[in-house]
Amino acid sequence: MTRLLISAAHKSSGKTTVSTGLCAALRKRGHLVQPFKKGPDYIDPLWLGHAAGRPCVNLDFHTQSREEILESTGRYARGADITLIEGNKGLFDGVDLEGTNSNAALARLLNVPVVLVVDCRGVTRGIAPLLLGYQAFDREISIDGVILNRVGGARHESKLRAVVEHYTDVPVLGALQENPELQIVERHLGLVPSNEHDDADIQIDRLAEAVAGQVDLDRIIGLGTDRSPPQATVAAQISPSGARVRIAVARDTAFAFYYHTDLEALESAGAELRFFDTMKDARIPDADALFIGGGFPESHLEALESNRPMRRAILQAIEAGMPAYAECGGLMYLSRSIRWQGRRHEMVGAIAGDITMHARPQGRGYVYLEGTREHPWPGACAHDASGTPPIPAHEFHYSALEPMDPPPAYAYRVVRGHGVDGHHDGIVCRNLLASYSHQRHTRSNPWVTHFVAFIRSCMDRSTHGAGHSIAP
Repeated sequence: MTRLLISAAHKSSGKTTVSTGLCAALRKRGHLVQPFKKGPDYIDPLWLGHAAGRPCVNLDFHTQSREEILESTGRYARGADITLIEGNKGLFDGVDLEGTNSNAALARLLNVPVVLVVDCRGVTRGIAPLLLGYQAFDREISIDGVILNRVGGARHESKLRAVVEHYTDVPVLGALQENPELQIVERHLGLVPSNEHDDADIQIDRLAEAVAGQVDLDRIIGLGTDRSPPQATVAAQISPSGARVRIAVARDTAFAFYYHTDLEALESAGAELRFFDTMKDARIPDADALFIGGGFPESHLEALESNRPMRRAILQAIEAGMPAYAECGGLMYLSRSIRWQGRRHEMVGAIAGDITMHARPQGRGYVYLEGTREHPWPGACAHDASGTPPIPAHEFHYSALEPMDPPPAYAYRVVRGHGVDGHHDGIVCRNLLASYSHQRHTRSNPWVTHFVAFIRSCMDRSTHGAGHSIAP
């Protein structure tokens, strides 16, 4: 099996462009490519999964143990002949001095070679000390090739290749010429997700063609084949322990931030997922619960506001006591309104507060949460016991919820991060839990198990156990 990690000297070097193009080009050759993305990102996995034709899986030291990362890569790479992992930030960048959660640490854990993507704009001879320094910094990391990106033409490429070949032993695996058409459009929170890109298929085909013509795919295919993947204990899968539950899940261009592994965990726990579109559908599907993940509601405010039947249906469901969970963009949508660029747009109104978009991030990065007594899900408050680690999660939002009067009940205390107000997160209203923090179902934080158990407890208390059917 081909196994490699695509990294770079620093962020915004073109890793996602190269990785997406590689996935698509190798797939066109008939290979089964399993993509992975390091970190908590949602956007890059959408592009990688789209290009590979297989869901991309996140690998994250913050939320997963090393054993879970090994188990996850082994499980999802099964059946594929190429495993491609896209890193985040630079090869040695991390949250601590030792780089214990860096791309290099992941490459070492998984025993995979590294391909370094170098942004070559304004660089010629300087690429040699960069590569030599990266090789010398950690001899346990094998940099098995470099892809020269954003090269300024044939002459520039010739100089770069000559320098790399003269001063280093790092093979040049390809050189992508500077081409604005290859860049995936960015906006305030990074790349535009593939599900929102009007020409995602065209863009991916364009990337595949460029990579196939300018990168040595045969040499890429040969990487990591001489390395055995580390073995890990196969984790026991979740088994349903009660009645089947039906969860209506908002999945459209406004709300697409869901971990593939979390959706699988919901199904394994006994949930039937019923997807719906908040902008096109008039009502939510017949369901026992509601889940609205993150996304970019601010980019679809007019469409969300104009679908009054859907907003009314969701509000009626939550007011009627339907169990509901929302993260970040979902929290924003469930508020009374969102203000952005001088305009106010009406939203669902289940949360008695208003959202304002800001020019700078209001919360960004890894967070730690502690449960409070207000947390509605059975067993979820075990994390606040003495000696028990807090819940690892992450947040990335430019919006802020304006102060509410009276203050709401909160499910979490923020140990690290910002959350709703810098101290709390997880608004609790009826059977709704809405948080700025994004969680991930892991052994240390089995939020799916708690949520499904909560849904079943609500069904048991209801005199209408068949669930909710909310008319427009």
